Amino acid sequence: MTVREPRDIGDAELVARCRRGEPAAWAELVDRFERYVYAIAVRGYRLSAEQAEEVFQEVFARVYEHLGTLRDDGAIRPFIGALTRRLAVDQLRAGARLKRLGDEYSTEHDSAEAFEAVERALDVQEALAGLTGECREVLDRFFVRDESYATIARALEIAPGTVASRISRCLSKLAKELEGRNLGPGPSGERTR
Repeated sequence: MTVREPRDIGDAELVARCRRGEPAAWAELVDRFERYVYAIAVRGYRLSAEQAEEVFQEVFARVYEHLGTLRDDGAIRPFIGALTRRLAVDQLRAGARLKRLGDEYSTEHDSAEAFEAVERALDVQEALAGLTGECREVLDRFFVRDESYATIARALEIAPGTVASRISRCLSKLAKELEGRNLGPGPSGERTR
């Protein structure tokens, strides 16, 4: 029996291998659909390179998270296409909102909201401290330094697909660290933990 490489198999088998956790399969899935996602974002919706990169990263993070919900493994291409279009439209809407705010944005901030935002950030920072060094590094690079999958992959000497799976796994761990912490105000208006 010959073992076929992920690039030599169809979409359905590739998705099945991804579900089994094969890193080479995930890397191939990202490689296989990378140009497709960028083509929709850049050519179809005329997004900037920065916006297209955000869409790309969000698409593959969501694909990884929702891979188990596909009813038909062979339908990964239309799933990715629909997701890309929806996220591209969201990017356009966000850009339009920022333009509308433009000069109308006031530097006056509600101090209570600002305080709550700082408190939430501190809670997240504490939860991050409870994670492994590998998780802290990949989350820091992606969310704080705003590095792309490719940049993180080069820095950590791993495949870009592995970056996506690590981010997803580490976000799950972060969520567990934050579980039980109430990040909003309690009934009395004070924060609860």
